[in-house]
Amino acid sequence: MPKGYTPTWMERQWFSLFEGRNEAVTFGIIAFAVHQAVYYGRYLPYLVCDFIPVMRRYKLQPDKDISDAQWWKCLRSLLVSQIFVQLPMMMFFLPAARLVGFDCGAPFPAWLRVVFQVSVFFVIEDFYHYWTHRLFHYGVFYKYIHKVHHEHTAPFGITAEYAHPLETAILGQGTIAGPLLFNHFIEQVHITTMLLWIAARLWQTVEAHCGYDFPWAMNHWLPFWAGASHHDYHHMAFVDNFASTFRWWDRIFRTDCRYQAYEARRVQKEKAE
Repeated sequence: MPKGYTPTWMERQWFSLFEGRNEAVTFGIIAFAVHQAVYYGRYLPYLVCDFIPVMRRYKLQPDKDISDAQWWKCLRSLLVSQIFVQLPMMMFFLPAARLVGFDCGAPFPAWLRVVFQVSVFFVIEDFYHYWTHRLFHYGVFYKYIHKVHHEHTAPFGITAEYAHPLETAILGQGTIAGPLLFNHFIEQVHITTMLLWIAARLWQTVEAHCGYDFPWAMNHWLPFWAGASHHDYHHMAFVDNFASTFRWWDRIFRTDCRYQAYEARRVQKEKAE
């Protein structure tokens, strides 16, 4: 904290959470709480839509219904992974962040800086995810690791993190890579920016797995945003569309050709109806 600097109300509230407590454990609990709130909170509107008949017109695969058994199996698996794989990793994050030079003090970064950094993180994660995901579709990587995620050919919001623990750990490195590279080569990343980045990434991945293509979805007004229709095809066909957030890598390397043809037919069919 700079000499003579007076923390804002928000900064004081943040630091008060750590007073007299183990900081690593406290941050881990905060990160976990943010993760769970955003992940399941983002899914809630889609869950509600599942019970509203008029919303079925926006389903990408309306002929496929999720059974109660599948839903509960997914939730149980998620909670085990989140509590026993992700939570322990979060407990170690604050000490590791300090070790590599993350900013953990005051003042908090300006919002424009946060938005810029998070945007860069999205680009880096998307690049990492594209190539790692392609690798996961080969031989033993698919058979023993990635096949778990593809149990759901018609994904629904919370299937975003339904995966083998190794896949969770390996793909999770892409989420961490952006902040680490940015912090090392460009400028310091604040620990709170990391939390906001995790929240934004969760928001995006739940949307990508939601199973709905609403007219107001981001892919309809933000160029190259992948969205649910892009990733839903990947689950349905088991091929192509390997990127997580944007469409450009699939477009450049022509791993979206079959999707483009399928999507054109789907849209034409919707217009005819």
